[in-house]
Amino acid sequence: MWEYVLDRRGQIAYQALQHLSLVAQCVLLGSVLAVALAALVYRNPKASAAANAVSAVGLTIPSFALLGILLAPFGFGITPAVIAVTFYAALPVLRNAVVGLAGVDRSLVESARGIGMSRVATLVRIELPLAWPVVLAGIRVSTQMVMGIAAVAAYVLGPGLGSFIFSGLSRLGGANALNATLVGTIAIVLLALVLDVVLVLVGRLTTSRGIRV
Repeated sequence: MWEYVLDRRGQIAYQALQHLSLVAQCVLLGSVLAVALAALVYRNPKASAAANAVSAVGLTIPSFALLGILLAPFGFGITPAVIAVTFYAALPVLRNAVVGLAGVDRSLVESARGIGMSRVATLVRIELPLAWPVVLAGIRVSTQMVMGIAAVAAYVLGPGLGSFIFSGLSRLGGANALNATLVGTIAIVLLALVLDVVLVLVGRLTTSRGIRV
């Protein structure tokens, strides 16, 4: 296996970078969309319940099935991969964002409104910072989950390390089939660990010390 890695280190590094880029960009896009939607619905119990239901039901959709459905309108390539990974990335963040925003002490919000802050300013300067640890927890869960889903995106010729896994599985019993599968799997696990450490550091840098305590 070590020889396999050395012989293909350039390809492995390139596809690992593609995988990391796909996951990072889709998690960022999904998080922005999820937080924006949560900000629209968290004050309404029925809308919040609907958002949580969408999040729960969405996670039950098999990634292979969703990618297969996306093949018809978008064909093979990056587009269906980005749509699918972004969709799954948004779901845990949506649930946590709704819970986090709804859990902010209403007395703090009313105090902010009482001193003349607008609703948008209150959301941006009071509610979102207080809800941020919960939102970030959702982002961490989302990142770990879509690391694997991004690998499945190789089914539609998406970028990333999934091509090693599918290549190995398609040639089981052949030369280097097991090596290809193991390299893709191990590299994805390592990337997931690295991203999680990065998000932990981001949390420490962006969360108020008073909230952390």
